[in-house]
Amino acid sequence: MTGNDKGSSAPRPHRPLRADAQRNEDRLLKAAAAAFTRDGANASVKDIAREAGVGVGTLYRRFPSKELLIEATYRNEVQVLCEAAPELAASMPPTDALREWMGRFIDFMATKHGMADALRVVLTDDSERLQTRADLAEAIGHLLSTGTSHGTTRAQVRAEDVLMALGGISLISGTERRADLAARLIDLLLHGILTH
Repeated sequence: MTGNDKGSSAPRPHRPLRADAQRNEDRLLKAAAAAFTRDGANASVKDIAREAGVGVGTLYRRFPSKELLIEATYRNEVQVLCEAAPELAASMPPTDALREWMGRFIDFMATKHGMADALRVVLTDDSERLQTRADLAEAIGHLLSTGTSHGTTRAQVRAEDVLMALGGISLISGTERRADLAARLIDLLLHGILTH
């Protein structure tokens, strides 16, 4: 090898997954979110693979440990939730978009609660938790500002306050194990946010 040759140990650029591999990963993360919500961190990796329609070997090639699967599931759920805000704002009336996003947030928190013990081990960096909170507040802020521009949302409502209120709703409805309670409390929260 000459001095101009590239060594084999040079870092490779990150490549996007092939389409079929991306579909497999998407199915795995969706199945994992459902399993962790239902069974917590004790969810069976074999069951997750089966629900995703892939072999266990495929799962382990992508996520060599359960901790890595939990971490990836959590990050994917945050990303999906944040990306939903502008999509909902563009496709639904502001009040409906805000209500729909809040319902999805409660679902996200149910997944997070299911993974809570494992996440405490996996996500040890406070800066990541703070970044997640900032990203979610930004998503809510987008929906609130859309509502304000349409005259349906009170301008003084702070995204961070809404996020804290939703966290409380999630905790209460999760403890009571009642989805109907979450829906009623979301409607109550919306009463304080909307102009009419």
